[in-house]
Amino acid sequence: MNFSLKILGTASAVPISDRNPSAQMLSVNGRLFLIDCGEGVQQQMRRMHLSFLKVEAIFITHIHGDHVFGLFGLLSSMAMYGRTADLYIYGPQALGSVIKFYRSFFADESAFEIVFKPADCTELTPIHKSKAVAVSTFPLRHKIPCFGYRFDEIISERRRAGNPACKGKSFAYCSDTVAFANLSEYVRGVDVLYHEATYMNDMSDKAVNRWHSTTSQAAQCALTAGAGRLLVGHYSSRILDFDAYIAECMSIFPDSVAVQDGDVFDF
Repeated sequence: MNFSLKILGTASAVPISDRNPSAQMLSVNGRLFLIDCGEGVQQQMRRMHLSFLKVEAIFITHIHGDHVFGLFGLLSSMAMYGRTADLYIYGPQALGSVIKFYRSFFADESAFEIVFKPADCTELTPIHKSKAVAVSTFPLRHKIPCFGYRFDEIISERRRAGNPACKGKSFAYCSDTVAFANLSEYVRGVDVLYHEATYMNDMSDKAVNRWHSTTSQAAQCALTAGAGRLLVGHYSSRILDFDAYIAECMSIFPDSVAVQDGDVFDF
């Protein structure tokens, strides 16, 4: 398939035996785009046969450890594998200092350039464009600056000539956030929406206090946005009954999936 999503990690604050922290890999026409980079990313990439050298860009939502602690190891391995192509990294302004630290201490033998671009924005804003995909960023509401990403496939003139009605695929990634009205507008009409749902409905008080979303809030966002399918993850370690968990989503948005590490979704 020319547009597919691989789930590398679904845990929240800490890794557990069968779940790694947040990370996903989107493949568009052979180009790889890594979204978040929690611990265990390298191992998961090797298990799923994903090349360290084909990652065009990395998109970090925020600099809490479970979304970024895998970055240094991945960058180091890219250098060891002989990467030479520029690597674009997007994220909050504060991520620039983290990357500067890496460069100062660990990048002596790197043959590739890390191009950091801040994702700071107050509305849906274009941030990256290649032959395969146009990427936009949008604000989320978390304890610290946090941003989501929307990926819209670019249809080549050749493909469009053969099929004028051809429509590109789209995917949006909503990491740690409390529910808010504008979010559904940022992700309107996407084929697949990933939305964190750290807690079930009976823990809605914890969701608010910890700046996270519940199952019903994620499902309502997908419904309001007119998304094609909802993927939920970033599970609290207290989530043990996944049947009950996904049932809460499906009661509002029937086409909901509770993702697991290693899942693959072809659009």
